[in-house]
Amino acid sequence: MQEANRKPAVLLLEDGTNFKGSSIGLQGTSGGEICFNTGLTGYQEIYTDPSYFGQIIVNTTAHIGNYGALDAETESSSVKIKGLVVKTFSDIYSRKTADSSLQKYLENSGIVGIAGIDTRKLVRHIREKGAMNAIISSEILDIDELKSELEKVPSMQGLELSTQVSAQEYYDYKADNEEFKVAVLDLGIKTNILRSLKERNCTCRVFPAKTSFEEMQQWQPDGYFISNGPGDPASTKYAAETVKKILEQEIPLFGICMGHQILALATGISTYKMHHGHRGLNHPVKNLITGKCEITSQNHGFSVSSEDIEKSEVVEVTHINLNDNTVEGIKVKNKPAFSVQYHPESSPGPHDSRYLFDGFIEMIKLQAVNT
Repeated sequence: MQEANRKPAVLLLEDGTNFKGSSIGLQGTSGGEICFNTGLTGYQEIYTDPSYFGQIIVNTTAHIGNYGALDAETESSSVKIKGLVVKTFSDIYSRKTADSSLQKYLENSGIVGIAGIDTRKLVRHIREKGAMNAIISSEILDIDELKSELEKVPSMQGLELSTQVSAQEYYDYKADNEEFKVAVLDLGIKTNILRSLKERNCTCRVFPAKTSFEEMQQWQPDGYFISNGPGDPASTKYAAETVKKILEQEIPLFGICMGHQILALATGISTYKMHHGHRGLNHPVKNLITGKCEITSQNHGFSVSSEDIEKSEVVEVTHINLNDNTVEGIKVKNKPAFSVQYHPESSPGPHDSRYLFDGFIEMIKLQAVNT
């Protein structure tokens, strides 16, 4: 599809702000919470990250689609975003190994998008006003009519979404040279997390979000992993109850993103919705244990309460965000359990934080020696 032949499209925000552009992807109407990602590459991995389920993504990179789409560069079985907003959308791609254009990929995935708008202006608006619901349409261009459709979009706060992206039944992700067994609670896991564990000789059994501790423990795992995922962590109380039981058994536990928030909730630490969240590949984080800093890949709109941790006798902060001092990592005192808010598997993103997977393996080895 050439730009001159694209149909007009409209983006309407919850506060009434609207942008006019041209349609990309599937013709239609789609609503969700709007947020932006500042990553310069890896758009396909972003679109297939289950943590973005229910959200409209604004890519701040000026050119999107220029390297096409490759089936292997996915973080789940399908595209999970609700809509896409870009400035300049490329109809052609330069990568010879690509399987298709991004336009065809979005069409086949049923994703409605809009291009040709001032994304810098849009992002500045979101940074000032905060994350909010929005709607994209290439079939309804009347603003009043779109407002009625937008009112039907649920708020992200209080929304439980993990069960909508989790595996429906357990499956195994086997290591070539199995040394350890890791039970994974799937709240919306990214494939590169499983790859990262497999590379460290872990066979993972991936369980649906609402699997009980007792059912997972029947497999006799060496460790537990609590995954990333979409929605409000406070609405995922079933997972927090499962984690409480894991902690009682003194079995090594590692959580990422939503898993980090669930570990916090399981230890009495509350979570809250952030003004506009952290989404990108260049967030600076300081490891308070080593004193070293790392550049991290992030995608979250909720955070854990630093005030609650200050009052806690069982949890301590291990990592902080150097931009806003929010909590980026915790560990449970006298328990083999820790978590981080960011994504050490970093697909896409820098590899500064891969050491966390190694730390989890060392924890499993130490536990085996002591039992």
